[in-house]
Parts: sequence; C-alpha cells; structure tokens
Amino acid sequence: MNLARLNEEKTLNKPGWVKIIYEDHEITNTEIVHQQRKLAAVLKNLGVRQGDRIIIQTPNCPEALYAFSAAWRLGAVIVPVNHLISDDETVHIYRDSGAKIVIGSRIYLLKLLACKARVPDVQTIILIEDDADDADDAPESMYSYHTLVDAISEEKSITDTADDDIAALIYTAGTTGKSKGVIHTHGTLYASASSAHQTGPPTDGMTYISILPLCHSYGIAILNMGLFRLTRMVLLNAFDLNVIFSSIEKYSGNILAAVPTMYVYMLMYPKPKKYNLSSMKYWICGSAPLSVETWNQFKEMYGFEISEGWGLTEAGAANSINPILGLKKVGSIGLPMKGSEMAIADDFGKQLPAGEKGEIVIRGPQIMKGYWNRPQETAKAIRDGWLHTGDVGYMDTDGYYWITDRKKDLIIKGGENISPRTIEDVLDRCPGVSEAAVIGVKDEKYGEEIKAFVVLHPGEKASADEVLDFCRTRLNSFLMPKYIVFLDAMPRNLPGKILKSALREM
Repeated sequence: MNLARLNEEKTLNKPGWVKIIYEDHEITNTEIVHQQRKLAAVLKNLGVRQGDRIIIQTPNCPEALYAFSAAWRLGAVIVPVNHLISDDETVHIYRDSGAKIVIGSRIYLLKLLACKARVPDVQTIILIEDDADDADDAPESMYSYHTLVDAISEEKSITDTADDDIAALIYTAGTTGKSKGVIHTHGTLYASASSAHQTGPPTDGMTYISILPLCHSYGIAILNMGLFRLTRMVLLNAFDLNVIFSSIEKYSGNILAAVPTMYVYMLMYPKPKKYNLSSMKYWICGSAPLSVETWNQFKEMYGFEISEGWGLTEAGAANSINPILGLKKVGSIGLPMKGSEMAIADDFGKQLPAGEKGEIVIRGPQIMKGYWNRPQETAKAIRDGWLHTGDVGYMDTDGYYWITDRKKDLIIKGGENISPRTIEDVLDRCPGVSEAAVIGVKDEKYGEEIKAFVVLHPGEKASADEVLDFCRTRLNSFLMPKYIVFLDAMPRNLPGKILKSALREM
C-alpha cells in the first residue's frame, strides 16, 4: 500500500469538502490534492527518489500536511523534527537520517542555517514563507516553497510501495542522550490509524481542533485518522487558549486531543465561561500521565470528562484509552485499542495475571519496524514479537491497565520526552562539578519537571544560581532544571552505577 494513494482516493470522494481551516482560510479536498501533487513534482525535480529522507521542520501549517503526502507519493520518507530540541540534537537527526532536503520555516532560520553548515549532506532548504527567495541572508540552496510550487505542473503518478516500506522516521529521546529514529512503515501507520478508528466512536462530519504538533507521533496518529473518517480540521500553529476556545465556539468544534500540561493551563484560564464550548463532545489526553486531580478539576470547571489514553512512538502513539463512551477509570490508561494486544510481563517475558506488577508489553501490526541503524537496540526492544515498553504497571480484573513506574529514565515534560543525559552532559561541564544526575519529579503544570543532583569536586564551592547560570548558556529554557540539589556523593549500586531510584526516593 501507499498512504498517499489511500489518502487521495479518500479525499477525492468528497472533492468540495472543506477539510482544513487555517487562519480562517478554508481549504477543500480538491485544493489539498492539487497542492500535494505540485509539491511532489517539486521534490522530484530536486532529485528526491524512493527511500530518500525529507526533514519537516515547521510549525503546524497546511504546507507540512502537504509534505507528508507529497513525499509518500514518491516513496520518500518523512522525518519530522521538533523545533524545541537543541542545535546539537538537530544536527544528530540531520546526520543520522541522511536527509538531503529540509522543508522549514523562516521562524527557525538561524537554527536551519547553523545545522546545515555542520551537515554538508543537507543540500537544499525550502522555506514555507513567500519571501524566502528575497532574503538577503538566503544562500543559493534556499528556496521559497510557494515560488517553486506555483510554477510547476502536478505530479499525478504515485510510486508503488509495499506495506513494509518506510514512511516515516520519528526521532524519540533515548536514555543514552542521542535520539533514536523509530521506523514506521506505510503498513504500521495504517494499522495504528485503523486501530484508533475501530476503537473510537463515529466522528464523520465532526470538527477537530488540531493543536498537537505534527512533529510528534501523537499528532501524526491523529492526522492519519483522516484515512478512515470524514472530519474537518481547524489547524492551529500555537498553544493559545484564547485562540483554541474561540475556534471551538466559531467553528462548533467537537474533538480536541491534548497532553496533560495543556489541560492544566486550561484550568488556569481566568474566564472558563467566556466562550461557548457546548459543541464539544470528546476531550482526549495522552503522551504523559494525567493526574486524577486535573481530571476532577476539569470536569468541575468545564463540565466535560477527559478520556485518557496511552501510547508509545514505537507503537504508533495510540495503544490504549479509557472508553470515550463507556466506563472511565480515572488514573488508569484504559483498555487496549482494537487490533492491539497488551500484557504484563516479568523480567523473563512471562505474562503475569491481573493484579501483579510487571512491564507493559504490546504486540500488533502497528509496532515499529525497528530503530534506524540500531539493530541491537531493536532486538532489545522487540522480543518474540512483543514490544517491551519500559513502563511498569498492572492490569486489573476488568482489563484496565495502570502505570505505576517507568523502567526508562526519560523525563516527560509537557508531553515531550527529555533525555536526562542531554542535561547531565551540560552539568558535567560546569566549573566545579564532579558529576551530575537528572531525574523527573512530579509537577502540577508540566506533569514532570527537571531536578538535578550535583556533586562538586573536593574543595570546590558553587551555588545553585551559579550552576543554573552556566546551564542557561547551553540549554534552552524548556530543558533548564527547576531544582538543583547538592550531594556529598551519589548513591550507587555495587558495579558503581548511579541509583536514580534512590534519588527519586529523596
């Protein structure tokens, strides 16, 4: 199968349907198909062939949506990049993916140019803004998206791809510091969307308020639901509560998917009755744990129940959910989605009965093909067909799953994965610091915040403010530790590994 072919067939069934609303501009299915075909022709002229990787580094916008299908038409691979990550991490993704073309935004121009300078294999940058060709600082290899697209004829052919051919490399933070490219194929992305479609209630004709970033697997999973349902998308490019709530009122929004931090900010909104939200039917939450307190407060303030789900990038991002129209067990991650198997396993892979704690494992057609160029890590993650998630929990007697801990040390702040190693590497370079360890701690606003434990060299002195001042020159604000704790020595096990479990107990 080819997702672009399936998407075009679905789209052309309703050519006049307004599929996207962006900044009050209505975009019909017909216009979407024309734009996807023209962008495919541009990429083909730039030398893109089947299997080539294309970086997408933009805010939410129609051009990003067109890029997905345009690349897939050619059998190429989409590599979405989060603008929040550092230049070093961006360079790593450029190099690791082997991409030669970046579709980006002028908003991130300095980052794009700095990273391209360090990765000579990146040959071309296409800026979605109209003024890219006129930019004084634009090199010869930088083009305006619309100048290229407007001047070219449509590419109507679609490359034949197998279900197992790669469609996307989605990089996710790893405990070793360097992010890993999760390989999703046309088949796995289709299976993930199909699973969510079969699990959820009918939504044909409804309006989805789209605030999730398309660089995130969660956002991509929601996007691919269009393969099965005729919905309208109000595409928003920033998290602004006035814009979100006014869009719900203006366009009679019915569905919104968000991460816990977004719901926390909704609770902080000073005028919850300012806009008419009565058209809303489904409020969905995922990507990080939602506190029971937030769930209860949201229902009390807005009168709606949130349906919490759970998923991993490695498994298509949508793997379980509390029934939208059925019994919700607040605090749980709900029931497995249809077409997905879940179980609790011990350290040897043996499945455990209800009530016993172990690792959550998943099996199904939506599981990733593996990690890009990392066969050993792939073999560790997928064993006997089961994806080992690193999340620890149990299944109750009704089949609902509950997460109690994580084997992995990743910090999930505001729905984004943060590698502790990234921050530890900076702290280790701070004058006077002997070693550092970073963990996530519970936070009402972000779900988790960053806490750093620091050991100084003998005789050295430093204050928390001095350590933070050093970090500010090397980390963006999102990655800055909120807490600094000084220790005389790190807790360790017999082989000498730092015991982060002991740090969490502190």
